[in-house]
Amino acid sequence: MITSDTLVFTIILGMAAVTYLPRLLPVWALSSRELPPVVIRWLSFVPAAILSALLAPALLVQDGGIALNMHNLPLLAAVPTFLVAWRTKSFFGTVAVGMACVAAGRYFGF
Repeated sequence: MITSDTLVFTIILGMAAVTYLPRLLPVWALSSRELPPVVIRWLSFVPAAILSALLAPALLVQDGGIALNMHNLPLLAAVPTFLVAWRTKSFFGTVAVGMACVAAGRYFGF
């Protein structure tokens, strides 16, 4: 009979393996190979695609539908925040502007 502690420990080890192996195997398999330029170029788009996939629902969806209106505070705050990020390339400046825009929007009742 497996004890509760053994079961929990086995589950934790299994979860660690299925989390770690998909990250380790590509690094291990590709570390000694030169990737073609087209693959390197394709991989350069992955961070922007992931960030877009994370941000789009938060900015565009409200109450289960697309909200492209003046009452969508996250979308309104994102416009000046994106401009600051694009122009300055400053992470902390972008975060500060985004927080200030959301705070101002909430203060003024958007």
